[in-house]
Amino acid sequence: MNYDNIQKAVFVSRPNRFIANVEIDGKIETVHVKNTGRCRELLLPGSEIWLTEPNSQGRKTKYDLISVRKNNGVLFNIDSQAPNKVVKEWLEKKKEYDVVIPEYTYGNSRIDFYMEKHTPEGCEKYLMEVKGCTLEKNAIGYFPDAPTERGIKHIKELIKASKEGYKATLAFVIQMDGVKEVRPNTDTHPEFGIAFERARKEGVSIVFYQCHVTPDELIIFKESK
Repeated sequence: MNYDNIQKAVFVSRPNRFIANVEIDGKIETVHVKNTGRCRELLLPGSEIWLTEPNSQGRKTKYDLISVRKNNGVLFNIDSQAPNKVVKEWLEKKKEYDVVIPEYTYGNSRIDFYMEKHTPEGCEKYLMEVKGCTLEKNAIGYFPDAPTERGIKHIKELIKASKEGYKATLAFVIQMDGVKEVRPNTDTHPEFGIAFERARKEGVSIVFYQCHVTPDELIIFKESK
């Protein structure tokens, strides 16, 4: 996926989860942060960041903050809407499934993707929940960076679906270069780690989407398990 109207800036502060103060050409501007996670190790005063200007009406802010360069030199995409978009592009590019439906209602949750694959033996049904990973430690990705009861709920639905005959997948989009796997961040949310391991034991596939990140682009280049 690509972004238009990219503007480089410098991070100053983050008054709350939704906005940040940044410096553009020597002036302070308030921008929207497209990620409600903590991002504490990324959004540090003085960090290089990149913004996009949507030019949509009715906005309170002119720009969206979409990426930041960590102090180790690696560029991170922190747009929480990007993972679903790049996975949709990846699925359509692979042409592996006969049906791909985003935002599929299953049980009490809305699962990110429902897919079908028609074979001589019949119709295989798939459910995939997508999570974006923006937390990295020593070239390993971790999720979540803040407690997520919603994430646990989705895992429980995937386990249920797997028992009902669906091929269920929990997919992590790694929103940085140089990281190949994602582990549960048990320091932040131990319960997510328990749910993660239970899902694996119950037959839910764990998939990692490795990405290449530039200021104006996020692209999946490899899928691994």
